[in-house]
Amino acid sequence: MTLTVADYFCGAGGSSTGMHQVPGVRVVMASNHWQLAVDTHNANFPDADHDREDITRIDPRRHPSTDIGWFSPECTNWSQAKGMKVDYDGKPVQGNLFEQDDEAPLPDEAAVRSRMLMQDVPRFTEVHRYRAVIVENVTDVLKWSHLDQWLRRMRLLGYEHRIVVLNSAFATAYGPGAPQLRDRVYFVFWRTGGRSPDFAKWTRPRAWCPRCGDVRAVYVDKRPGVRRTMRYGQQYTYRCPATACRGRAVSPYALPAAAIIDWAVPAQRIGERVKPLEPKTLARIRAGLARYAGPSSLEAAGNTFERRPGVRTWPLVEPLRTVHTTASKALACPPLLVPVEGRDGKLARTVADPMRAQTARAENALVIPLRNNGVAKPADASPLLTVAAAGTHQGLLMRNNTGGAEMSTPVGEPMRALTTAGHQSLIGFDHLTYGYDTGRLRPLEMPLPAQTTVEGDALLGTAVDVDDCTFRMLTVDEIRAGMAFTPGYVLLGTAKRAKVRMLGNAVTPPAARDLVACVVEAITGDPFDLAA
Repeated sequence: MTLTVADYFCGAGGSSTGMHQVPGVRVVMASNHWQLAVDTHNANFPDADHDREDITRIDPRRHPSTDIGWFSPECTNWSQAKGMKVDYDGKPVQGNLFEQDDEAPLPDEAAVRSRMLMQDVPRFTEVHRYRAVIVENVTDVLKWSHLDQWLRRMRLLGYEHRIVVLNSAFATAYGPGAPQLRDRVYFVFWRTGGRSPDFAKWTRPRAWCPRCGDVRAVYVDKRPGVRRTMRYGQQYTYRCPATACRGRAVSPYALPAAAIIDWAVPAQRIGERVKPLEPKTLARIRAGLARYAGPSSLEAAGNTFERRPGVRTWPLVEPLRTVHTTASKALACPPLLVPVEGRDGKLARTVADPMRAQTARAENALVIPLRNNGVAKPADASPLLTVAAAGTHQGLLMRNNTGGAEMSTPVGEPMRALTTAGHQSLIGFDHLTYGYDTGRLRPLEMPLPAQTTVEGDALLGTAVDVDDCTFRMLTVDEIRAGMAFTPGYVLLGTAKRAKVRMLGNAVTPPAARDLVACVVEAITGDPFDLAA
């Protein structure tokens, strides 16, 4: 049985890519207002019909009816990533900090019309009577003053709904997630009286509980019933489902940013740049290095029992723990991701975490210190390269639009959300990484997707001088991988800026894959097996 999908606001095809990973699902209609995005989608999905048009000008009756309707209305006039504060009756309260050079700022009325694209969902649904509808947007839309009215309109059309907040890093039910912390809200609709999707099955990510081991974590809203912007770790977390654990917080497994970084791409030493980096950028790099690049000692051999991860790790400013007859001491330091965007209030993080959310701009930088004649290797190289006393070239991912150490994250963490502008750059220095999920060392060159405990020796160099680090922006290939597109996915156009914009505006394929699998299972009654 084949179920058909219409993908509206399809962009470059992230949602379609994810949906095509579900057996028996095919996108037959796709529409977007941007010609380059439509051409890119057509290059990757040549069997689908395409319509380059503003959806507000489309008569739904001229498009074919499908089983599922997927809608991703424009999010730039909802999201804080745009760089302007907005009240959600539609009035900007701050000027746009990051307007594209070739785009004029939207007047208030145009921004309101942009947000009203949400109303095209019931307009199309009324005509096509989809068996299921999924609407994706940034979580800021939860503060929209017309949200209840919009949901009521869908209910009057004969649909029940569930509001799902899902981070792309944790969309792992039917395959790997994205190596990026990207929170989005999904409004999932199905016909009243029909089989309800099994959301518990499809939206509970695997996590490690110290008491229970591998579990399917439970979503916990810190203020249930209050509609607000939702961010993982701030407004919601995950807990162990076992009653005996009494709500113990757990961290879902996630791919680190190191999984997408190509360490063979050359980068320039900061001290040799003709054009110096901006003072704010240098300050972020220093803050990130101070936060994550400082050496620490740990027990890496022998009896490594600990009550919780990280207990047997200590900063070097403290006395060394008892020295045994066995060589059990090691030095460790994680690489970092440093954002180079302009917004305040973010921190540098290690590369053991996912990236931050990718926007339409290139905002993340990687800095790597070179030592002797070492040659950078891909992060997924296998087997593990020789670990020498000099350490390995490691890095931080930095976002370029904010200050503070929180804007630099180790490449062992997931990336933060990728936007439509390239604000992420790579900062390299000569250190090893650790496993963020266990607190123990994890060499960066090990194969990634499994986030398991790794015990062994690790070595770390001396303190890092910013001038001895290298700096470069993330490449299009790295950003594409950070969005979880396949390596061979075609991106048309010649300008990096346009490609980054297409990627940052996209839906991450893992999120679309899991949610469409969820509704397909409900429609057909045929269960899918979850990923191992």
